[in-house]
Amino acid sequence: MPDVSIIIPCKNEGSLVEMTVNSILGAKSAVDYELLVVDDGSEDGCCDFLQGKDFPGQLYRTDGLGASRARNHGAAQACGQIFVFCDGHIVVEDCWLDRLTACFADKNVGAVSPAVAAFDGKGVGCGQTWNERLEVRWLPCKAREGAYAVPLLPGGCMAVAREAFYDVGGFDAGFLTWGHEDEEISLKLWLFGYKAFVCGDVLIKHYFRRRHPYSVTPFHTHYNLLRMAFSHFSQERIAKLLDVRGGPGVLSRELVAVIFSDVWKQRQDYFSRRERDDDWFFARFAIPF
Repeated sequence: MPDVSIIIPCKNEGSLVEMTVNSILGAKSAVDYELLVVDDGSEDGCCDFLQGKDFPGQLYRTDGLGASRARNHGAAQACGQIFVFCDGHIVVEDCWLDRLTACFADKNVGAVSPAVAAFDGKGVGCGQTWNERLEVRWLPCKAREGAYAVPLLPGGCMAVAREAFYDVGGFDAGFLTWGHEDEEISLKLWLFGYKAFVCGDVLIKHYFRRRHPYSVTPFHTHYNLLRMAFSHFSQERIAKLLDVRGGPGVLSRELVAVIFSDVWKQRQDYFSRRERDDDWFFARFAIPF
């Protein structure tokens, strides 16, 4: 059984996914891993190069599950004790997997991400946080700090302990298409008593697109944001989110859709099992929201 399962969900990645796979396979590592690629309804044949390719893993074809459920689908097939979720447009360095997984020596660590830079090596970020409008902002790296706690981990490369992943229910299976899935699972891990670390000793390069290679609408991202809030936030914090994003009228369609979803059952389950609340989280990381 492999120690690690690297899971790459992708859709219409063009040649980037082949670049990513070749980078991972070519990187030096003493870690035993499998590579699972989930082609989530691509129309450009971006994963066809894997057919007949001899590599330590498997290609799975799905039909438009969306970012969260495609990740969960890969995890359901995985054998490793650590899941490493990677975007289909990254480049890794030698021994990246060794250093990243070493952080799990602390049994309370639920997830770890590396430092992330653009392809030109500029703009290195180490984890993320939220601002006063609950918008994501990158955090600067702390020099010579090793691994340390951050509120949010970027989804471009995120290692999650298998036990923690299933304890928190994985990525939210009710999310639509794309948006906020990395924020939601980071928050959920902290609320359930786990730690989320960034390992500045590991650097990956990430291709930042100006637009998605498939349809992502404001309805999708707003719905996911509200679903996250209704799953984890207090009534007062939900009201504040609606206010700073323009009031209930601006998000009326998304709000109605979330209210009539299964979010209430999920909220009840999360609130009954979590060890910390959202007030603790926002105070712990001095997030002004």
